[in-house]
Amino acid sequence: MTILVTGSAGHLGEALMRRLRAEHRPARGMDIKPSPFTDCVGSIGDRDFINACMPGVRAVIHAASLHKPHVATHSKLDFVDINILGTLALLEEAVAAAAEAFIFTSTTSAFGAALTPAAGEPAVWVTEEVAPIPRNIYGVTKVAAEGFCQLFFREHRLPVIVLRTSRFFPEADDDDAISASYEIANVQANELLYRRVDIEDVVGAHLLAVEKARNIGFARFIISAATPFGRDDLAGLNRNAPEVVHRLFPECAELYGARGWRLFPRIDRVYVSHRAMAELTWKPKYDFRHALQCLRAGTDFRIPLAREVGSKGYGP
Repeated sequence: MTILVTGSAGHLGEALMRRLRAEHRPARGMDIKPSPFTDCVGSIGDRDFINACMPGVRAVIHAASLHKPHVATHSKLDFVDINILGTLALLEEAVAAAAEAFIFTSTTSAFGAALTPAAGEPAVWVTEEVAPIPRNIYGVTKVAAEGFCQLFFREHRLPVIVLRTSRFFPEADDDDAISASYEIANVQANELLYRRVDIEDVVGAHLLAVEKARNIGFARFIISAATPFGRDDLAGLNRNAPEVVHRLFPECAELYGARGWRLFPRIDRVYVSHRAMAELTWKPKYDFRHALQCLRAGTDFRIPLAREVGSKGYGP
């Protein structure tokens, strides 16, 4: 089975291609940018180009996208052209090629305003049942593309899995206040509690989705590191997150203190990946407990694949 990976010059696309090549699995990388992991150079907005890349393809992993940082540099029409029309073209070509699976990389950013609790309310327990309220054109176009994915399952019985991934990029936080107050590694360790996932675990989720798509048909899954929190913790997290974390991880204060690190004072949402673990049999390996173990051992909690892929930035 040849797997077509769109966005093969990006963070996730390169990581997927590295893994597929290492396992000697037939894979074809597609991206608008040349790279060592890109076999087909062109735009997903070019239907003829997509068609030329499809022979022999039995599964598509669609990771190419304009992302949140592009909101400042690209027009709304650009987002529609790439995130919606590009996805539509890929879906149509996947049907024409009799593909057996289509995996769409979406984002927890699609939830948008639904992630923000009202004043005095507990943190939000974010499952697949939470209705998205997109904040910007990025979220709007990703939700619209998800809708096309579901439509193609209903109309053409194309097996489609939508993976709403939380943060896995290595760049600094886009919140200037956070970036100015915390080291990048400190921020990313904190985020493993509730809104981050390691890129190796993301790759694993995508490849499991390829395997299981035909049996599942259509589904959406949140892909985020296993959270240590339960619903009973939500009120405390939005009021005094360090108190909750130190109760669950008494060693955290010592390990963080030795590095001069700090926990965030409050946590306003918790991404819950229980459904992916149950239905995809996904077993994320890298979570906050893993990060603490690495701090104790004096090693980097960010695994080799993340360092190999490195920082990409968000170019044109």
